[in-house]
Amino acid sequence: MSSKILGAEADFFAKLAVEAVLSVKTDSQHRDSGKTVSKYPVSAIHILKCHGQSSLSSHLVNGFALAGARAAQGMPTSVSPAKIALLDFSLQRHKMQMGVSVVVEDVKEVELIRQREMDITKERIQKILEAGANVVLTTKGIDDLAMKYFVEAGAMAVRRVKKEDLKRIARATGGQVIGTLADMEGNEAFDPSMLGLAERVEERRVGDGEMLYILGAKEGKAATVVLRGANDYMLDEMDRALHDALMVIKRMLESNSLVAGGGAVEAALSVHLEKYAMTLGSKEQLAIAAFSDALLVIPRTLAVNAAQDATELVANLRAAHFGAQQQQQQPSSQPSQVPPERAGGGAAMVEDGGGEISKKAGGGAEEGMWYAGLDLYKGLVRNNLAAGVVEPAISKIKSLRFATEAAITILRIDDMIKLTEKSPGPPDGRGEGKIVWKVSVSADVQGTSDVSPACLVVNVEGGGTLGDKQAGEVDGSDRERCARGSVLGKEGSNLRSETQTGGLFMDGFR
Repeated sequence: MSSKILGAEADFFAKLAVEAVLSVKTDSQHRDSGKTVSKYPVSAIHILKCHGQSSLSSHLVNGFALAGARAAQGMPTSVSPAKIALLDFSLQRHKMQMGVSVVVEDVKEVELIRQREMDITKERIQKILEAGANVVLTTKGIDDLAMKYFVEAGAMAVRRVKKEDLKRIARATGGQVIGTLADMEGNEAFDPSMLGLAERVEERRVGDGEMLYILGAKEGKAATVVLRGANDYMLDEMDRALHDALMVIKRMLESNSLVAGGGAVEAALSVHLEKYAMTLGSKEQLAIAAFSDALLVIPRTLAVNAAQDATELVANLRAAHFGAQQQQQQPSSQPSQVPPERAGGGAAMVEDGGGEISKKAGGGAEEGMWYAGLDLYKGLVRNNLAAGVVEPAISKIKSLRFATEAAITILRIDDMIKLTEKSPGPPDGRGEGKIVWKVSVSADVQGTSDVSPACLVVNVEGGGTLGDKQAGEVDGSDRERCARGSVLGKEGSNLRSETQTGGLFMDGFR
């Protein structure tokens, strides 16, 4: 949250996010091992944006909240316990389908048709109410005729509910979204088992409008974060930042492991791989050393983004992890050894748990330097685990794995597709695409009256004339005449015999 719009109130929203994720915890038995596995479905957390007040007025609802209100003022504002019918069709007066015509002989029969249409609508609503539903949510409309029946029955009805919200409510309450009342036999019925159950459904006024709160869902746990803000832009930014925080908390709780942040993991891996590369006597040493150097991109980029001296900070960080790893490899009675190149000016600036800064050779003598990371506010190296700068271990593992796979995929590519440059047009400036042959007479072959002898036997270089064309520029019409003469004329055999004696044959021209 620190780099987003919630950074100013990070403590408030961090607590809100943790409470929201913990409230949707579900436990299940692993199929093979039989162990209890905890899941934290973020999809069960609904984020609702509401204009007005400050961001600190945002709150968590242990239930499902949606932007909606009662369809009529005569309906109750609170229903407990709630049996919820989730409908995906409109509750309006029944009408004949398009293309259906009814022929009547008496005007009174028209009134009977209208009355029957009203009775069909009433029967549908009665089937829903008789099944025990006292809360009706529909994605379509509810007309005045239908609302009258709900008011008389003391039920709450809400219209124009988003279908996505309706599906979430169905998962949380154990209900089913109904698209039609018709059954397999063509009759209309409503099964009570399709109703969702909740402890209470009530309408509350939040900001400039009303919201419907569904509390105590039966099947699954649900939570809603109601965000308050000044405008749509701020609410959208808060929504994105909070969603990122919820996903981080979910990964942390499900994997149950964390690592120190601030470049600590990358620096420790870089130092370890660098030492391991020196033990190899093959070309793999170069690959491992290159991988070790690439890991330092993360702490170096963090330092550059914080306007700190990246070279010095990364050097201090590597020195701290080198000292910590050396200390582990040696017996506790022997002091930690520091390489000569780091013993002089390579002392690392480190910060202890109490906030005091001290210089220690190699940076590894201080306890906790296993978790050494960057403090980008002060430009120092500190124990980030004690400072609370941590990351989910699963996220770090996946990022390293995916980056490695991407690099391997790119390196496996051994072909390159290159587009050739577009060939320039003719040098004399004529239009592109015009074919020009520059030819010269090389022999005198007798032809028919419509075939120029020079068309039959020509060379592609040299000088000469072809009719009235200087330098022998032959255009498309000459090509057609030559081709026609060479095929139809008697001299076609002469052309073939002359072709064998020499010259260059190009698209019918030699």
